[in-house]
Amino acid sequence: MVLEEYMLPCLSKSLFGIECFGCGMQRSVVMVFQGRFLDAWKLFPAVYPFFFFAAFLAIDYFDKSKSYGKMIIISAVIMSFTMVISYFFRHPLF
Repeated sequence: MVLEEYMLPCLSKSLFGIECFGCGMQRSVVMVFQGRFLDAWKLFPAVYPFFFFAAFLAIDYFDKSKSYGKMIIISAVIMSFTMVISYFFRHPLF
């Protein structure tokens, strides 16, 4: 099964021809599940912070005895920072 046929297209890239900060995320997650860890990181460096973010969200959803709000925020900030930095490395301003 070719998963790329079922992936959502990037709206920013489709409308304006400019990649967004999250471009490559879907393909990168698929690469992680295929065991292509370095390829996934090269395509979208924020893939690993994304997994931490998703894990904390899932734990917070299922474990109501504790609040994981701080960890969710910290992992979201790290993921966002990684997305922005990697975007500007891929698309330098000058």
